Amino acid sequence: MTRLLEQIAYVRSGDKGDNVSIGVLARRPEDYAAVLRSVTPERVRTLFGDWARGDVQVYPMPNIDGCLVLMEHALGGGATRTLRFDQTAKSLGYAVLRLEVDEG
Repeated sequence: MTRLLEQIAYVRSGDKGDNVSIGVLARRPEDYAAVLRSVTPERVRTLFGDWARGDVQVYPMPNIDGCLVLMEHALGGGATRTLRFDQTAKSLGYAVLRLEVDEG
């Protein structure tokens, strides 16, 4: 049975200009390894396709059982320039929760 990341993690996100930061935090310490396996630059880039036009980086944060996802040039130019309906990082953060959990 396939699990989605939303079942083992939650997110907080923010944006600055055209860049997105998403914190992905395991709900339980024992799910941290699955979060790291599931949230990789490759998987995030595949999820967002052409929306992620710059670098995608994922930084482990073991002290809080989470990771930080940074996406450059991912908001269509930023809130004041984009033609996208939802121009902030909040919706992109929640979209990460649709990733399938890599059960390892």
